[in-house]
Amino acid sequence: MKELKEFAKKLTNSKFNEKSYRNIPKELIEEAKEKDIVIVYGSSDDLMELDGAIYDEFGCFDGGTCFLDRDGVFERCRCDCKYSQQALKKCKNIICIWDNGEWTWTYKTDIPHENFEMYDDDEKYCLGIVFYKKFLEE
Repeated sequence: MKELKEFAKKLTNSKFNEKSYRNIPKELIEEAKEKDIVIVYGSSDDLMELDGAIYDEFGCFDGGTCFLDRDGVFERCRCDCKYSQQALKKCKNIICIWDNGEWTWTYKTDIPHENFEMYDDDEKYCLGIVFYKKFLEE
């Protein structure tokens, strides 16, 4: 977990793209891929982005719960079929919290993780998380 903590620190201290401060620097995305690290952060007012070892997104306008497995966001079928319920039991979840009074985006999960901070100029924007992809299989 020390390596994960150090990676989160790099993200917190990063200079993000001036045109879109939510973009993770390419060199950190490549490092995350190499180390099998998933980066989770907010984008705009309706998306949770996953980058690094998993590249995906989850629509969460005003918050929501994202179910994911090692392949990314698990899209639950529209019916409550047996397959969908069994598959969801194998998924991990991340609760996306919109505007908790301090941060625009925060996340709650049982997946072992580290936090990193993203700012919009000097304003707190996102308290993102990083975790190892292998934690989705435990």
